[in-house]
Order: sequence, then structure tokens, then C-alpha cells
Amino acid sequence: MPVTPGPFAGRTVSDLALDLRAGRVTAAELARLALEAAARLGPALNAFVTVDAEGALEAARTADRELAEGADRGPLHGMPVGVKDLIMVAGLPATMGSRHFAGYVPDTDAACVTRLREAGAVIVGKTTTHEFAYGPTGDRSANGPSRNPWDPERMSGGSSGGSGAAVAAGIVPLALGTDTGGSVRIPAALCGVAGFKPAYGAIRADGVFPLSVTLDHVGVLAGRAEDCLLAYACLADERPAQDGGEVRTAWLDPAGLTPCDPRVAALARVAAGAPDVVELPEGVGARLRETYTVIQSCETAAVHAERLAGAPGLFDPEVLERLRVAAEVPGWRYVRAMEERRRLGGVVAELFDGGHDVLALPAVPLTAPRLQGREVVLDGGTVAVRAALLALTSPWNVLGLPALTVPAGLVDDLPAGLQLVCRPGSEHLLFQAAEKAGRPGPR
Repeated sequence: MPVTPGPFAGRTVSDLALDLRAGRVTAAELARLALEAAARLGPALNAFVTVDAEGALEAARTADRELAEGADRGPLHGMPVGVKDLIMVAGLPATMGSRHFAGYVPDTDAACVTRLREAGAVIVGKTTTHEFAYGPTGDRSANGPSRNPWDPERMSGGSSGGSGAAVAAGIVPLALGTDTGGSVRIPAALCGVAGFKPAYGAIRADGVFPLSVTLDHVGVLAGRAEDCLLAYACLADERPAQDGGEVRTAWLDPAGLTPCDPRVAALARVAAGAPDVVELPEGVGARLRETYTVIQSCETAAVHAERLAGAPGLFDPEVLERLRVAAEVPGWRYVRAMEERRRLGGVVAELFDGGHDVLALPAVPLTAPRLQGREVVLDGGTVAVRAALLALTSPWNVLGLPALTVPAGLVDDLPAGLQLVCRPGSEHLLFQAAEKAGRPGPR
């Protein structure tokens, strides 16, 4: 368990909704619990950049009044929610984790925040992001690193690290994040919660500060997969399909993408319960990595070109160095990477054409590294932490495929995650597969 679990640890949105409608608790009481936990646990974990006590209590009182009048907005009605500090919330600071945006306050909500409000959710505050979401470690932000609730000296993962920490610590039952190469699923896996990245464009990104426009996804983190599905149904333009028949899951050997801690891989494979094994064709893993790197580099450099030229000193030094490297990637490589992306989509589609609905693999190949660590030993070799964290999640951003991460168990008292991937339009099968996934004990 996290070192100091908060009031929502182990509680599902469905359970809380039942209590709310049965009169055992009010939305205002839920908001107060979240605010008290944010004040008590948030600073040690650096989970929140901004806490909006006044706005949260006002929204909660409105939710209570509406329920009393017979107006029920659905499963998120009255639920406390955290929102990543890359997603605009009208009237609250949006720093993007950077000194470049110190003092910036948007006057309109992002489209996904509008959906949250329409669903009756109560926004508690803004959660810490890696600067401009440009990193999977979660430890480069103007307000400091977000920390892992299982061990505060370890990474929460990134870039939605504050959201992962806030949910894992039980400060809120649900939080929004963004995912460009794994930024929802990586913190979910490292912090021991569920994280869902839908298909590209399934949740509108209007009002979300971009990192890489053709790779960016809005996603959700929660204690369990079922809560991710409830939130997704409220946030998406199209409602997900209902449960289908039997789910055919295949284990995708992670060796085709990265070296992996064998204990993490073993836990994830047992949790997946997938009898069939499939492999990426030789060389496809390297092609996916290269395609991801080129596309992200070029698109990110375009977003920050003026800031990089005019005020480089306001960036975190590590982020600045990565941006300078990204800016050197020539345009012709971007054009070719976009062509390669289409070819790779066809290659991976063949894995599903073989009679499988869902591919299962670890979410990340290791447990949470120590804060500021930049190298790790995997399979007898030294690997860059950033590359390791992204290796198993970024391919599905390149291809725009839905991906869900759920807890698989513990390795040395730290969480490991199982990742499930499907075709667009088959998201309900991910959640069916997650429901069937085992929960093995510590290894």
C-alpha cells in the first residue's frame, strides 16, 4: 500500500456514487475529504500545483442541490477530480510545469474539462506535470518533482505524475492526464493504479497545451479500470460499445521492444492470462522507436521554437537540452516518419488479424526508478531510464491505438503494470480483458 493512504484509496467511483445517492455521504463531504487529503498528503508528494478549495466546495454544493432536486448527471456527479496542469481550467493557473507560464490564468475550459463539469464532477485542483509534458520521469517541473506514494524517493512517472500520485495516494478517486508516449500509463503503472489512453482524437484535446499534436491523447487515471471506463464514457464524443463476446487476448513478447525485468514481465504475463504468444516481426520495434522519436521531436520543436529562441533560460536545463536536440531533426526525416507510421500500422494490424482482440504486455519494463536516476540495468545491460519507461507505451501513440494499464502485482514492494492494447472501436474489450486479469501477489 502507499505509505500514507488517503480517504479514496481502495474506493471506486461506483461505490462512492452509491453512497452519495443513498444519502450516506454528500458531495460537499467528499470534496472536503479530498481537500483535507490534498493539504495533508499533497505537499509531500508534490501531487498538486494548485488546489481550488473555494471552487471545489461551491461545485460540490451545487451537485448536492441538483441531486436533491432530482437532477442526476451520471456516475461522475459529485466526484472529486484532479486535472493535469497542462489542461486549461478557467480561472485556475496553468503553468505547464514551466516558468514560461508563471502567472498565466486561462479564461476558458478545455473541452474535456467542460465535459467533466457537464457530468457533475468537482474539480479539486491542478496536478503536477513534467515541464511541458516533455518527459516520462515526472521529476522536471518548475514546482519540483512529483513523488511516488509507495516510496517518495522514487519517481511517480510522467508526464502526468501528479495525477498518478494523487490517485494512488487516495487524494482523489479520479484524475485527468495527457499521454503522448505513455504519460498516463507510465505513472499509472509505477504508482499502482489504472490508466487509460483512448484512440487518437477520441477525447478532444481543445484547450490542452500541445506537446506533439499527432501523438497527444487525453486520458484518465483511476484506482480501477472500471472507473476509467465510466470517465471515458463521459469525456468521449462517442459512447463506447457495450460488452461483447469472449475476448481473445495474446501475450506480446516485450523482448521485441526493450529489455525487461523478468519479474515484471512474469507478473504481467500471469495477470494477462493469455495462452497465445505473438511477436513483432524482426526490426519493427526499432522502427517504431525511431518513428516516435522523429515525429515527437519535430512537432515539439515547432511548438517551442519561439520560446527556445527568445527565452531559453526559463526552461529546465534537461528539457532545454532535449529541445535543442529535437530542433536539429531535419524536416525530410519528419516526412519519411509519417510515411513509415502508415506502414507500421499495417504491420501491427496483422497481429490482430491473426484472431486476437487484445494484445497484452508489461506497461513499463521496470518498477519505479529513484528520483533523478537516468540509467538502469535491465537484462544485464545499461539502459537510459527515459528510453526504458517509454519503450512499451510509445508504439501505441504512434499508431493511435487504445491502451489500458492496470496493476499486475508487486516487485520488491513496488507496483508493476499490465498493459492491454486493442484496435479503435474495440475499447470495451480492453475493459473486459482487464476485468478478467488476475491479481497475483508479491514476487
